[in-house]
Amino acid sequence: MYATQALTQLVPLAADELDKNKVTPGVLGFLVFAALAVGTWLLMKSMNRHMGKVDFEETPDPAAGPAGADGEPAEASSGTGTKAAGTKATASGKG
Repeated sequence: MYATQALTQLVPLAADELDKNKVTPGVLGFLVFAALAVGTWLLMKSMNRHMGKVDFEETPDPAAGPAGADGEPAEASSGTGTKAAGTKATASGKG
């Protein structure tokens, strides 16, 4: 007996017990949801382990020029980074 023949024999039996107003995902739905949850947890754990191995230090921008003694970029020679009234001006001209 093939599986399709067995199922066609059992479908009329299940139709009598099936409540059309109450549909639940059942055990298969729970197992699929649990598998997805475990897979997500494992992916997050792996991502955290890989992100912990990252040692990234950004190289300074060569267009910014060498840093001054206080750690800030040196002033640009174009005149946009001038000091006015005792405040430090940034490269964009805003104080």
